[in-house]
Amino acid sequence: MMRDIDDLPKIKANYTALTPLWFLERASAVHPNRKSIIHGPLSYTWRQTYERCCRLASALNQRSIGVGSTVAIIAPNIPALYESHFGVPMSGAVVNCVNIRLNASTIAFLLGHSSSAVVMVDQEFFALAEEALKIWAEKSKENFKPPLIIVIGDETCESRSLEYALGKGAIEYDKFLEAGDPKFSWGPPEDEWQSIALGYTSGTTASPKGVVLSHRGAYLMSLSGALVWGMTEGAIYLWTLPMFHCNGWCYTWTLAALCGTNICMRQVTAKGVYSAIANHGVTHFCAAPVVLNTIVNASPNESILPLPHPVHVMTAGAAPPPSVLSSMSEKGFIVAHTYGLSETYGPSTICAWKPEWDVLPLEKQARLRARQGVRYIGLEFLDIVSTQTMEPVPADGKTIGEIVMRGNCVMKGYLKNPKGNEETFAGGWFHSGDLAVKHPDGYIEIKDRSKDIIISGGENISSVEIENTLYMHPAILEVSVVARPDERWGESPCAFVTLKPGVEKSDKGRLAEDIMRFSRKKMPAYWVPKSIIFGPLPKTATGKIQKHQLREKVKKMGPVKLSKL
Repeated sequence: MMRDIDDLPKIKANYTALTPLWFLERASAVHPNRKSIIHGPLSYTWRQTYERCCRLASALNQRSIGVGSTVAIIAPNIPALYESHFGVPMSGAVVNCVNIRLNASTIAFLLGHSSSAVVMVDQEFFALAEEALKIWAEKSKENFKPPLIIVIGDETCESRSLEYALGKGAIEYDKFLEAGDPKFSWGPPEDEWQSIALGYTSGTTASPKGVVLSHRGAYLMSLSGALVWGMTEGAIYLWTLPMFHCNGWCYTWTLAALCGTNICMRQVTAKGVYSAIANHGVTHFCAAPVVLNTIVNASPNESILPLPHPVHVMTAGAAPPPSVLSSMSEKGFIVAHTYGLSETYGPSTICAWKPEWDVLPLEKQARLRARQGVRYIGLEFLDIVSTQTMEPVPADGKTIGEIVMRGNCVMKGYLKNPKGNEETFAGGWFHSGDLAVKHPDGYIEIKDRSKDIIISGGENISSVEIENTLYMHPAILEVSVVARPDERWGESPCAFVTLKPGVEKSDKGRLAEDIMRFSRKKMPAYWVPKSIIFGPLPKTATGKIQKHQLREKVKKMGPVKLSKL
């Protein structure tokens, strides 16, 4: 036996920590003059992007921001948000991309929970950030340490709040970069297990959970996502998917690895998607099914058909209707269906397409494509297990169990949440909370969701949190919220309401409008129930609301009809 075969040491010449930050340095060296980012009239090359990220890292270090610090950024898909995925971790700090659809109180919790030392905010969302900071300061009181505020100007933004923000003491982003060194000598983390990103998911608890990701996991998922999708060097990628969603499913880093081109979109419209395909030669984009539905229903003057070249689309966030997948295929888009969670760096399974399926009828192909599929290359273990015994369910396409995962592309854990970590990692697996079946060919297919989660336009919404808010309305005695099919968003919240004595005879139409107005003040817009049904709630003998009966009711009601913006 050769006992010395594993005794060779790990040294500087043969080992370095894995980090996707190397991808940017390489892109700058290999394709310095290739376009890295295009955003309206603005564009950068890979050399410029690398220098800007070095400046960002350097400027942060000059402010004592580094290892152990968190930098939050509140912005839509603009160059600064892309740059933050490299510049912030190059400084040693952790990047926290905040969902711009959240309300001020939720953002205040995120900033406080993450102890954000810096808040970078797009000018359009400065008022939102300002309100969140005020709430954070009020709740923290004497423990509040004001973060550094950096405001990002953007020519494509119609808001005129940049001057207001600067008047409030914020530093303009490009001015901040000017203080940094374009040749900043950054290095990889000492340990690839070091955190690179923090992202929050609402889940089912009262407060959002902070998902912590490592440099190692981000590196592996960035390459894994490219491999399973068949992305090649020089891909031209359109940012329809928000970068704040699981760091853009790690494609922020992938595009640097492929020396591709990022096409930024501040607002996503069908016309904008088709125009980007025609004007920039877009080859790939990711989107929730709601966006695909918008694309297939675009008017003739918004669309460009036939497509000038093949366009690959990755969809996830909710199970896409086979009819939408079929319509996308008919229009010439090549759709890949994936599934994952914030806790798995975004999508981590894919409905890998088999050539023998090409001869099947389109309807059959769409049904096959609607399955969640098999594990990514970077995910080592995926299974469906019994929720009672944790034993794998038979691959019969009928027996329902929970999706569980294990491997390098599972999060480090939830920030400051040992109980949540204990529960989600029980038995040595990551528990997704999603229920599915396993088909004879090994492909998985979701059949139900955790019962208090509504997936609307790719966003996870907790029905419990909506209920807790609605209970604050003075006219509501009891409320239960379930998912109702929605032609535009896939699902939307439907609230079943029992009124307090004395208001039962009120004008239900006006009362429904009042409840919606109340909701809009208390929660993000996409949480607001689109349907409100008045009446007694079905209960068990012990007084528990029978949600399964309410779900049957919404099925009979049919989907919320598609309405114009």
